[in-house]
Amino acid sequence: MKDIIFKKLAEIETTRRVNIIYACESGSRAWGFPSKDSDYDVRFIYVHPTDWYVSVFQKRDVIEMPIDSDIDICGWDIKKAFGLLRKSNAALFEWLESPIVYRKIENGIGPMMSLCKEAFLPGAACWHYLAMARNTMKGIENKPLVRIKSYCYILRPILCCRWIVRHRTQPPVLFDTLMEHCLREDKIQDKVRHMLQIKEKGNESDTVARIPELDRFFTDEFARIEKAIPANPKKPNVDSFDTALRKTLKICNASIKAQV
Repeated sequence: MKDIIFKKLAEIETTRRVNIIYACESGSRAWGFPSKDSDYDVRFIYVHPTDWYVSVFQKRDVIEMPIDSDIDICGWDIKKAFGLLRKSNAALFEWLESPIVYRKIENGIGPMMSLCKEAFLPGAACWHYLAMARNTMKGIENKPLVRIKSYCYILRPILCCRWIVRHRTQPPVLFDTLMEHCLREDKIQDKVRHMLQIKEKGNESDTVARIPELDRFFTDEFARIEKAIPANPKKPNVDSFDTALRKTLKICNASIKAQV
């Protein structure tokens, strides 16, 4: 599968005339709890030649490929990515911390990586994860059977919130690490680990009977987290992002010219 992913990334570079400086896995495979039939969710950051950015009109800054052979591939232009980084976009932070990396051009992605600590806004990230958990919880209301995936997609953002409230930093991507550091309730741990064993051997659509202990835990955590969400520090100066963008374009386009 990696060979197929590498080939598709190379095809995107050729057909779209871009330079992919970072590509990774996101979603359940990156989090460490895929099912047997989980898709590969490949995400990437790319750079155009410098002239592309000098335009009167706004251009499309996303590349999305049709889902093919269980691979979902999507990427963001570097300028879009820098804008989202300054807003402390949680998805982007997770991409950059993914344990499964398909491509990483160190000097190309380096200027962005150097801004991550400065750009992280704990309050914004906490609200993001809390909203994710609540929305998924709302989707399973009054259902006697619940997809294991749904329970996992509620618990993980809750644990991310716990981490942020405690450490004021970007939470770990791997679910096992979050469990180890942020879930001390033994009974809940046992039920979650049992679910994960079923999920690993089963499919994305597999369900379990509703688990009252988990439902109560989620509801209690929603209320507790909302009261504990930290305030955001001041957003970092936009000048540092402009400087990092220019540096990235200079590095990447020098590399492209050298290859030509």
